[in-house]
Amino acid sequence: MAIKNEDPRRSRSRLIGNILLIVGVGLFIFNIFAPQLLSNQIPRVPYSLFIHQVQEDQVSRAYIGQDQIRYQLRSGSPDRQGEVLSTTPIFDLQLPQLLEEHKVEFAAVPPQGNNWFGTLLSWIIPPLIFVGIFQLFNRGGAPGGLQISKSKAKVYVQGDAPKILFADVAGVDEAKAELEEIVQFLKTPERYTSLGARIPKGVLLVGPPGTGKTLLAKAVAGEAGVPFFSISGSEFVELFVGVGSARVRDLFEQAKKQSPCIIFIDELDAIGKSRSSGGFYGGNDEREQTLNQLLTEMDGFGADGTTVIVLAATNRPESLDPALLRPGRFDRQVLVDRPDKIGREAILKIHARKVSLDPSVDLSVIAGRTSGFAGADLANLVNEAALLAARAGRSAVVMADLSEAIERVVAGLEKKSRVLNENEKRIVAYHEVGHAIVGALAPSSGKVEKISIVPRGMAALGYTLQMPQEDRFLMSKEDMEAQIATLLGGRSAEEIIFGSITTGAANDLQRATEMAEKMVTSYGMSQVLGPLAYQQQQNGFLGGMATSDRSVPKRRS
Repeated sequence: MAIKNEDPRRSRSRLIGNILLIVGVGLFIFNIFAPQLLSNQIPRVPYSLFIHQVQEDQVSRAYIGQDQIRYQLRSGSPDRQGEVLSTTPIFDLQLPQLLEEHKVEFAAVPPQGNNWFGTLLSWIIPPLIFVGIFQLFNRGGAPGGLQISKSKAKVYVQGDAPKILFADVAGVDEAKAELEEIVQFLKTPERYTSLGARIPKGVLLVGPPGTGKTLLAKAVAGEAGVPFFSISGSEFVELFVGVGSARVRDLFEQAKKQSPCIIFIDELDAIGKSRSSGGFYGGNDEREQTLNQLLTEMDGFGADGTTVIVLAATNRPESLDPALLRPGRFDRQVLVDRPDKIGREAILKIHARKVSLDPSVDLSVIAGRTSGFAGADLANLVNEAALLAARAGRSAVVMADLSEAIERVVAGLEKKSRVLNENEKRIVAYHEVGHAIVGALAPSSGKVEKISIVPRGMAALGYTLQMPQEDRFLMSKEDMEAQIATLLGGRSAEEIIFGSITTGAANDLQRATEMAEKMVTSYGMSQVLGPLAYQQQQNGFLGGMATSDRSVPKRRS
C-alpha cells in the first residue's frame, strides 16, 4: 500500500496524549501506594512485645487505631530511647486498663489532615486517563491501535498485486462498455471537461450474486492505473454510535489525498437501506447517521478539484434509499447479469487458462449445459473438474471431469454410504423414469441427460438431470405447465406401478406448488382470477426470466 505520510500535527497530539496518559497513571499509582509506603517505614513489632514493654513501664504514649497501634518508648528505655514503633492490634478489652495502670498516655490515632495533593490528583488524574484512552483508540496506523474511527478500507495500488484488466472479465460486455468510459475519464479527463461534461460521481453495479461486480470494479482500477479503495458496507457499522460516519469521513479524506482514485463499496445495502422502510428507529440510529454522512460526502467531494469516483455493488437495489439513487450521487446503474451461452464460453476459457485441458475438451458444449450459471459458478466448475482429474491421477482435465463437476455443482456430492434396500431402489428407479418420460414428451422441455439412483446431496435419493438446449428469457403458460407435469411425473409413476405413493415426491411437490403459485399470483395466468399481480416481486433479478434459476435436476427429497 502506498499511503502518504501522517500529518505531523496528529502525530504530536498523539505523543502528548501518550505522555499525559503515562503521567496520569504514575500519579494515580503514587497517590494510592505512597501512604502505605510511608507507614511501612515505622518498625513493626509483635503485639506480645508491645504488651511486655507496657508491663515493664517502657512505653510513654500510644496511639490506638483500628488497624495499627503506634507507640513511643520512654527516654530511659534501654537501646531504644524515644523510638516510635508499631504493632497490629488484636481484640483486647483489658488494654485500656493495662495502659492506665502503667501510666501510659494513650489516645486514638489522630485523623489525617486535608491532603490537598490527593484532592488535586483526584481532579487531574481522571481527565488525563480519559485523554490517554481517547488517543489510544485513535492511533490510526500505529501497531496495536484499535482504530475505531479509522476507515477499514483496503488500498490497492499499482504493483501491490497482480493487475486485473478488462481482458480478465468476460460475459458482461455491456457492463464493460459502460465502465470503459470511467477509465477514459480517469486517463484523459480533459477530453470530457473541455466539452463541459462531467463524469458521474457514483456508479452502482447491480446484479445477482457471483456475476463479477467486484471483479469489474478491480478491472476499472487496473485499467485506469489509479489507487483503489475497497470496503464492505458492513465494515462501517459498529456498536458505538457515530463510528460509521467517522469512518466514512476518514475514507473520503484518504481518497482525496490520493486523487484521482476509486472507492469501491461492496454490499451497499448494508448501510443504504431505505429510511422509509422501517429499518431505522430514530435520529440516533448508527446506520442512518452513516448513510447521511455518505450522502453528504458524495455531494461535497469534487468541489476542491479532486477526482474520486465511487463504485458500489448490490444485489438488492429495490431496498436502497431513493436519496442514494438520485442524479448527482449514484446517477448511473450498470446491470451485471448472468451470462448467456457465448458469455459462459468466454468465462470458461478465462478460467481454463489456469488448468491443463485435454485437447478433446469442447468448452462450447459445457457452456450449453450450464444455462443459468453465474461467473462464480463457472469458476467453481472448472476448479472441481481439476480436482477430479488430480484425484484420478490424470495429467489433464477431460470432458468426463467437467461433466461430473456439473453434476456436483447442480446436484451435490454422491452419497455412496447411503445404501438403499432392493424395494427402495425399485421405487426410486421408477420414480426417476417417470420424470424422464414426461420430460422427454413435454414440449419445450430440456434434454434428459442422465438418470441416476445414486443418492446425491443432503436428501436426494436419485435424480434426473435435464439440461436446457438454449438460453430462454421468456416462458409461456404451456412451458410452465409442462415443467409442473415433469415434476409430478415421478409421483405418478409410483402410483401407477406400485399402487401407492411415498415421501420421495416431497421436493417435487414443493417446487411444483411454488411454480403454480407464481403462475397465479405473479404472472396473471389464472383463468379465474384474471391478469392481476397479487404478489410483488421481492428480487428484481428473478422476475419471469427462465435463465434466472440454475438448471436443477428433478430430485427426490
